[in-house]
Amino acid sequence: MRIAIRTGLIVFCVALLPSPPFPQGAAAQTGPAAAESELQALIRKTNAYVGLMNRTLRAVDSWNRYLSWVSPKTGPTGKERIIYGLYGLYDVRDEIAKAKTELAAAPALPQLDASVGRYIAAYETLAPLIGQAEGYYERRDYLADKMVEGRDLHQKLAPAAVTFVAARQNLEAEMKTVKADLERRELASIEQGEGRKARWQVRNVMIAIRPVVDLLPSGDKPVADLPVFDKAVAEYAAAVREFDKYASENPSSFSVFESQPRNYLGKLREFRQKLDRTKGDARRAGVGHELTWLINDFNMMVSTSSSALRFSR
Repeated sequence: MRIAIRTGLIVFCVALLPSPPFPQGAAAQTGPAAAESELQALIRKTNAYVGLMNRTLRAVDSWNRYLSWVSPKTGPTGKERIIYGLYGLYDVRDEIAKAKTELAAAPALPQLDASVGRYIAAYETLAPLIGQAEGYYERRDYLADKMVEGRDLHQKLAPAAVTFVAARQNLEAEMKTVKADLERRELASIEQGEGRKARWQVRNVMIAIRPVVDLLPSGDKPVADLPVFDKAVAEYAAAVREFDKYASENPSSFSVFESQPRNYLGKLREFRQKLDRTKGDARRAGVGHELTWLINDFNMMVSTSSSALRFSR
């Protein structure tokens, strides 16, 4: 049974919903206004970094595609049963430009900013090599040169990919910490300005779901820590109950998003039952399809949560 493998941080698909900015005046802001202004600047900075990470995730997918038929140690031989090549990359010039602008923008996040700089450098080294290799395999040039260029490319591609993957893993870990703090601050800011109304409810549910998704079994960690998972699900359930109560008292507040949090909770609980029979081991529980659905449904929630308030009545 194949377990769904989550590449990259799905968490970063969740765009922060910034509160309305304070009016900008000539005088320096102090107190709550200054704190809110700083929060908005941090949200802009991290959103630029998130946008870059999401768009460049394609490079991870491309490298994994390559590894599905090539040994990273020996490289391609030309004798492989199936030669899949690599996936082409997306145009990320705009995302890189925005991220580089934010590297120099205040407020500074020295550790995160430095990691983003290293990540961009690693990507800019790897991307041309993937492009070159993708073209080589797409044209079937290896049939004409007996894989000579493929072997030469591997000598450059493999170390560049290893450096890039390591840079991404480091950035993901740092971004997760920074983003969790920003989400808490943003939620508090929304509550202070508006109370626990529609926007707060959407953000609260999406923040609560994050730890649950992070704890789902994966290819790297196929055995779930059930007590920790149960605690995360319980906290998400509390957020869903509060969300449902608000939705019941305020009809048409969330457009198509309204039923998704509770539907997801129901699927999580059914999934948890299956894990219980194997002490959390997803490989023996036969839940590969359920994991894929949970990830897909989560990504759908990410998408619809962003527009839930825009199209509500």
